[in-house]
Amino acid sequence: MASQVCLSLIKKLADGRFHSGQKLAESLGITRAAVWKNIKCLEKMGLELNAVRGRGYQLQHALELLDEQAIRQQLHARDINDVQLDIYPQVDSTNRVLLSELEQGQSQSGHICLAESQTKGRGRRGRQWISPFAGNIFMSISWCYRLGPAVISGLSLALGVAVMRVLSPYTGLGLGLKWPNDIYYKEKKLGGILVEITGESNGPCCVVAGLGINQYLPEHTSVSIEQPWIALSQIVENETPSRNQLVSELIQQFFNVLSTFQQTGFSAYVDEWNQWDIYKNRPVTLSGVNGNLRGIASGINTDGFLLLDTGQQIETIGSGEISLRADS
Repeated sequence: MASQVCLSLIKKLADGRFHSGQKLAESLGITRAAVWKNIKCLEKMGLELNAVRGRGYQLQHALELLDEQAIRQQLHARDINDVQLDIYPQVDSTNRVLLSELEQGQSQSGHICLAESQTKGRGRRGRQWISPFAGNIFMSISWCYRLGPAVISGLSLALGVAVMRVLSPYTGLGLGLKWPNDIYYKEKKLGGILVEITGESNGPCCVVAGLGINQYLPEHTSVSIEQPWIALSQIVENETPSRNQLVSELIQQFFNVLSTFQQTGFSAYVDEWNQWDIYKNRPVTLSGVNGNLRGIASGINTDGFLLLDTGQQIETIGSGEISLRADS
């Protein structure tokens, strides 16, 4: 976990300008040597810095830190403004924070958790999510339902539609969804959704809906990523939207889905999801514990299951531990 001095130093340098080591030391109440030591802490957190004799230290990429007031000012629904919103400098994962609080009975529907960085962020199938400090969006929201998990089948896919509604005005053509829960731009991963469920099979149940979006991802922090990736900053270049603005819009759309899904089900979103499907009508391979299955991706049904035309029949595929990829 980053120290308080290290976090204070980030705030000083967030504007992307040069700051002299002497002035940083004076403002933080530490020695010049301590400034240098904490600069090394920032580099370990994945931040890129310039150090120039006579000018001081500078972040190569200015940071927009998450700000509760800025986020709340852009939320329009009163019931959203009344909910708990927590912003952490660093957590293991925002999903785990809310799952832990649900287990202890300390969370409620609409509790929002945001983090500047995650040390154990993960996607589907337990894959690690690379997490440079204040570069991406890491958000989780908890929600409780009166009925069991079966009633909210397809919720994660509906949340994918919510993300499309927010991002598409910024990205234009090329944005899409990869079944079941990935956000793509021109064959490269931009983000992902992870929904985790607690409760009895017959209800009631609670979910934690987690979202990760690459907003700015330095090359040196992404060398361990095993698949093609992209960040919003690469798509919109000099017009990258504000992180706080994006978070506000995503919260609004997530609330719209989470608060009505028990009544509408996934059928209210299936047509829109199919419009964003990047693999629809394309040859694909599904890889799972039982081997590979090839066919033509034919969209998804009202339960959120993938429809695969094998040439002999239409297979209905649930998500589970399955990997989907396009055939070349």
